[in-house]
Amino acid sequence: FFFFRGLPSVRSAPPINFLFPDEKERTKLCRTMVAFDGETLQERAKGKDVRTSNIIAAKAVATAIRTSLGPRGMDKLMQLPSGEVLISNDGATILTKMNVLHPAAKMLVELSQSQDIEAGDGTTTVVVVAGALLECCDALLRKGIHPTVIASSFVKAAEYATKVLEGVSRPVDLDDRDSLVSAVNTCLSSKVVSQNSDLLAPIAVDSVLGILGPDRANATNVDLRDIRMVQQIGGTVDDTELVDGLVFDKGSTKTAGGPSQISDAKIALIQFCLSAPKTDMDNNVVVSDYAAMDRILREERKYILGLCKKIKKAGANVVLIQKSILRDAYNELSLHFLAKMGILVVTDVERSDVEFVCRTLGCSPIAHPDGMSKDKLGSAAHVGDVAMPGSGHKVVKFTGVANPGKTITVLLRGSNNLVLAEADRSIHDAQCVVRSLVKRRALIAGGGAAEAEVALRLKERALELPGMDGHCMRAFADALEVVPYTLAENAGMRPIEIVTELRKRHAEGMVGAGINVKKGTVSDMYGLDVVQPLLVSTSAINLATETVCMLMKIDDLVVVA
Repeated sequence: FFFFRGLPSVRSAPPINFLFPDEKERTKLCRTMVAFDGETLQERAKGKDVRTSNIIAAKAVATAIRTSLGPRGMDKLMQLPSGEVLISNDGATILTKMNVLHPAAKMLVELSQSQDIEAGDGTTTVVVVAGALLECCDALLRKGIHPTVIASSFVKAAEYATKVLEGVSRPVDLDDRDSLVSAVNTCLSSKVVSQNSDLLAPIAVDSVLGILGPDRANATNVDLRDIRMVQQIGGTVDDTELVDGLVFDKGSTKTAGGPSQISDAKIALIQFCLSAPKTDMDNNVVVSDYAAMDRILREERKYILGLCKKIKKAGANVVLIQKSILRDAYNELSLHFLAKMGILVVTDVERSDVEFVCRTLGCSPIAHPDGMSKDKLGSAAHVGDVAMPGSGHKVVKFTGVANPGKTITVLLRGSNNLVLAEADRSIHDAQCVVRSLVKRRALIAGGGAAEAEVALRLKERALELPGMDGHCMRAFADALEVVPYTLAENAGMRPIEIVTELRKRHAEGMVGAGINVKKGTVSDMYGLDVVQPLLVSTSAINLATETVCMLMKIDDLVVVA
């Protein structure tokens, strides 16, 4: 036996052949030492590399749309694969159109879509906040803090931030129309059509309140599919109007002598075709003499006249014809008969619009001529063609409808398709803001005031927490300040000076202090009526935190073929 004065370390121990005369035992010991010394470190390095890759990819997406945040944010010009051009600064729209390949970056795209579904606004904010949180996570990871600790601390910080926002929020009543319009104006201030917000904000508020009905005090949600957006090129956005009824984006189809205006209308929505029937398979009819041709034409005329008489007998004086793909939904002969009977005809009603039309007019779709009856007809006080100012287009308006389904229509006007598409998205976001207030009836200050207040309270809370929780909560608070910092930066202001002044005002107890981008100073947002729904901010913080925590817990990337 040999006696050593000091045993060497495991790493530097040379192979001792005389203790293990068997070669297999010596190999087993060496493998154990390598596993202890190498594989664990190698696995940690791989997890670190994957995590770093995820953070870089997600931050790249956040940086790409960061310049679109706020009322002075820039717009993005996108060229789609089809060659179509799109201009927008809506975060969800931009990210949806981007061709994102990295899995972690795709999570931020889905994060923006989740915010769009939940709140409808704040789609850019949620991605910018997530990018700032990931940047803080990168710094915390370099300090040696474990990802699980970071994730659990961020969840606690998000819960505390939600409580702070609820504490500083102000309740709102749905009957207070001015407060709702102020919240919608704040939403529209960052859109391309912000100069038309004086017109679009009341339209958005009235459209949502219109489908809520008189019992709005007990409403907990609203279905925006009950609002139909009809786009019509021509004129300007200022010509946009709210129609308490139904509008079709094309004029009535008529021949000479057909009516274009009907009062006290009885409306039938038919799904059968007013044309000669066809066989189920292709065939040819060979006519050898004029007598046979006359007989065919006479039978066709008799058949179509019989269909038109059934419509007239039911008492309908307005007919909506659903678009058909099997054969012609109508022909010149049927239009001639209906015009002689004094019936106004609207053709090419889309199948997807049938349900909305029936709910608005109170009618039922009629699939067969034998099903024509008075109880399936809808009603309206007036139906007629209306010429659009600024263009030669006509639309059909149905006014004075019974509207048992509580629906409403917005007629959008614009000089081109780009403006129309962006106005459509902007009004939808504005309606989502009102929907957020229906879900959760509370308002908070905008202009970065909410984020600055939460950051201040989180830093105070971090001093009370021991260990790494307090350190991570302080990093979470620093990340939230990216919102006022970006607002100031995009407005051409000095962000460091503005954010420092903002911290000072909130420390003095001015809860509503935010960035006034018009004057380049810090002002009271409540006094300027710059407010936003509580749900937008709480949803953005919680969804961003949830996504960041999910990314933190990823340590490997497995590609499945």
